[in-house]
Amino acid sequence: MLDFMDYASSLNPPSITPAQSSLTSIPALLDFPTPLGIRLHISSLSTPHFASSYTLASTGLLTGSLSYLYTSLPLPSLPTATRSLSLPAFTPTSYRQLLPLRPPDPPWWWEIWHAGRRIDTRDALLYGRLYLPNSTLEALYLRRLSPTSQVKVSAVSDSRLPNGGSMLALLAQDKGKWSAEYMYSTDSALLGVRGLYNFGPDPRDAEEGLVSLAVEELASSSSSSDALASLAENVKTTATKNSIEPVSRFSAGAEVYYGLLNKSGGMSTGVRFATLPAHTGFPYTMTVTLNPLMGNLSSSYSVRAGDLLSLSSRFDFNVYSYESGVVMGMELWKLRENGAGDEFGAERVGDGKTLGRSEGGLLKENTAEGIGGIAGCLKARIDQRGSLGLLWEGRVKELVYSCGASIDLRGGKDMISGVGLEVQYSS
Repeated sequence: MLDFMDYASSLNPPSITPAQSSLTSIPALLDFPTPLGIRLHISSLSTPHFASSYTLASTGLLTGSLSYLYTSLPLPSLPTATRSLSLPAFTPTSYRQLLPLRPPDPPWWWEIWHAGRRIDTRDALLYGRLYLPNSTLEALYLRRLSPTSQVKVSAVSDSRLPNGGSMLALLAQDKGKWSAEYMYSTDSALLGVRGLYNFGPDPRDAEEGLVSLAVEELASSSSSSDALASLAENVKTTATKNSIEPVSRFSAGAEVYYGLLNKSGGMSTGVRFATLPAHTGFPYTMTVTLNPLMGNLSSSYSVRAGDLLSLSSRFDFNVYSYESGVVMGMELWKLRENGAGDEFGAERVGDGKTLGRSEGGLLKENTAEGIGGIAGCLKARIDQRGSLGLLWEGRVKELVYSCGASIDLRGGKDMISGVGLEVQYSS
């Protein structure tokens, strides 16, 4: 289940995130956590700039947390109360289909001028969370430096950690065709870099071509009216020729890191093939990753088998120890019996009420009632050891909840290793 703070952050315009340099996109389906004990979240968006959340949990010991979020960029005037939100707003779909590459915004788009002076600023986000009774403090600072770069600084303070805590600084760049991240951690003075390269046409070339065409037309035309007419016609023709969207994308990535204090390092590499929205068949993603130093080889395959069903599998193998592992998972959305329709893009079924998928992989429920179409979501996974994980996410009136259990099918005294319930309410 998506935390309220994550949901509030997602209301901001798209930003550069570490996920853009990651080849794997299915951990939510194969590695989803199951609740343990009872956990209650109460959250509120007090102002467009400020949000708060309080958590109370009981797992034999009463614990809790206080968290606050501030953003200099006002959040959109969208509903944040659970009574006004559909269930998919708090439950991201596990299969996240890649979108066509888009060129980064030109730097001058971000410029704001007044009386001959630039008055634009760079927006920032601050987040803090205090865990009780351990008094562990987490902090996050996020700032967008330019249309293609972003800095992120996170820190944790805990007396049980070496040196009382650690700090991680990350600089991310996204050029559309490729993206990279540069990292430094105070834990062992760790330095790292990782990147992702997308094969195929560069989205920046098409944009530069249209700009060059516009400049040439304006320069060669004798009158402003003729220039505008010719420019509009030629740009329309060029855009039509370049409107054929690719149906798939092949990507390759790698990461390298080295600890200055312990004099140790590591690296990994991988490739990914994924279909795009223009693909007419079932959307699917295949990935292969390799860690040559540790000898770990991992391959995964994910598919959205239907509008409401996603399937995934992963195979892990170590070339040194010959140990292997297999994990399979599924996600199934359930509609209410009153017959809400479902639509993932173009096809409409049912009585005209629709479901859609946003760019971030969230289902959108566009029903007349706003919250009446989806009954819940079932997630399940199982590995070769017979470990079964079950998770059900649904809602009751103004509360959003998730309940799950971890079950060992081999039996024994600890056949059910954990059962939990998590409840969220926001206003």
